[in-house]
Amino acid sequence: MKHLRINFFLTLALLLTPITAIAQSPCPRFAPGSTVVNPPALFSQNGSLTVDLAYNTAQDAQGRTLYCFTTPDGSEGPTLHINPGDHLIVNVKNNLPTPASASDMQMATNALTVCGDTTMNASSVNIHYHGTNTPPTCHADEVIHTLINSGETFTYDVPFPSDEPAGLYWYHPHVHGIAERTTQGGATGAIIVDGIETLQPAVAGLPQRVFVIRDQNVAGNPMPGGPVPSWDLTINYIPIPYPALTPAVIDMAPNETQFWRVANASADTILDLEVVYDGKPQPIQLVSLDGVPLGSQDGTAQGKLITVTHLRLPTASRMEFIVTGPSATVKSAQFMTLAINTGPDGDNDTQRVIANIAPVGDNSGQDAQVSAKVSKPWRQRFEGLAEARVTATRTLYFSENADQTQFFITVDGATPVVFSPDNPPAIETTQGSVEDWTIQNRAEENHEFHIHQIHFMVMSQDNFQQNGSKPISTLQGQLLDMIDIPFWDGNPHHKYPSVTVRLDFRGQDIGDFVYHCHILNHEDQGMMAIIRVLPGPAAKEAPKAKGMPAKTTRREDGIVNVASVREDGNIK
Repeated sequence: MKHLRINFFLTLALLLTPITAIAQSPCPRFAPGSTVVNPPALFSQNGSLTVDLAYNTAQDAQGRTLYCFTTPDGSEGPTLHINPGDHLIVNVKNNLPTPASASDMQMATNALTVCGDTTMNASSVNIHYHGTNTPPTCHADEVIHTLINSGETFTYDVPFPSDEPAGLYWYHPHVHGIAERTTQGGATGAIIVDGIETLQPAVAGLPQRVFVIRDQNVAGNPMPGGPVPSWDLTINYIPIPYPALTPAVIDMAPNETQFWRVANASADTILDLEVVYDGKPQPIQLVSLDGVPLGSQDGTAQGKLITVTHLRLPTASRMEFIVTGPSATVKSAQFMTLAINTGPDGDNDTQRVIANIAPVGDNSGQDAQVSAKVSKPWRQRFEGLAEARVTATRTLYFSENADQTQFFITVDGATPVVFSPDNPPAIETTQGSVEDWTIQNRAEENHEFHIHQIHFMVMSQDNFQQNGSKPISTLQGQLLDMIDIPFWDGNPHHKYPSVTVRLDFRGQDIGDFVYHCHILNHEDQGMMAIIRVLPGPAAKEAPKAKGMPAKTTRREDGIVNVASVREDGNIK
């Protein structure tokens, strides 16, 4: 979507939320050209990780609104390390100022589905645990109705399944209508499910780098086009601002092999990442995408390495790979993103150097190394999906209205509607199902498909060539939670670009959750819908298990309430 179009909720919040610049920012950021260090890291112990996060806001020197989650010691956007089977307990305190009453957006939800506050406003926040296969229930990974407003506190208790794939996930606010501005403001961080060395021993003991790439408004709001990007980039809160585009610095000893874990935590920017030495793209060994080690779900419980020289990373996607540092003779070593044609109605995602790689051996951080201990593999969450019996096939499509003020994701044959938290489910299925969805892009800009709570297997990528795009062979057969669908060229005689994905509803998660475009400007303006997963026969008869959905009721209005069982056996 063109940069000059302003989201209604963003405008309203900036005009009416009383935010003042302060000398000591609660959202501290680095200067351009700084050296990248791993984010602060927190680790689970004895089956749980408890984190206290304050939700804060400030303005930077360019007048941009910042948002952040900070720990009591002031650390911003910590990386949360957990193990499969752990509970992640997050106590959130919303420190944003109370907005003027006129900014109350009155997006009240059904009183029977309330989780937290009842009415959304410019201060509202919640947290989505992106990519995790965790329950869509209140106080877990529920985003449709959860609202934490100014001055309020809220506790999440998110049970991770014992078969959760080991890899990189992330967290970010997900209040519909203001998701873009809070994510661009920087209120995001990484989640790492530890144990990847068990599925891919090639990374055991390697130096580990955690890179969270974010986007933000370009200072001064110049019209995007040509060299002017729609959005600036940052890496671990180090900005690469236009027009100077000063890269950050990554320290890396000559010829050192490292394990890089990269999250595209941008709200709107698609990346195409590569490592370049003296102008030559370097081979990197791809280990994992979207938290799932490549090839690890085929029944062997062992990952497979794939060598690439670059990879397109949609908004919200993650890639983890092994890279070897430059030799002493290399004069220029760079970590960069290539330019991407997102279509005539899309953003201007320009080529940029994100960081220069300096030949020094400093890899600081509490999680500076992958564990060298390789344990016995556990059963994998998505085993057998490629051969599973498909129980339903569906066609969905992305579309926009003529002036691009409303965005839709629609089941073919239904009427396009913008999202509301009180919309009925667009799709209903049953736990245990396996479905193939073909998702078309009928718009003249790229869209990114994401579904909460589960992953999908990429079955095909079709009709990409019409606009110069190519299917990404690396993705074929892999388990993802994000996939990019290139723009349609507008020719009525051409088929729409599409992907076909296989969705796995065989896991524990039942209830209502969402799927949407993860260009958050598009999601905020309606490109999201609800899917309802009803409990299957096995789930209804299963005994209560620690941290798992255990009790479901169905009201007259069709809403499914799901309660989870505490360790002591009581219903939450």
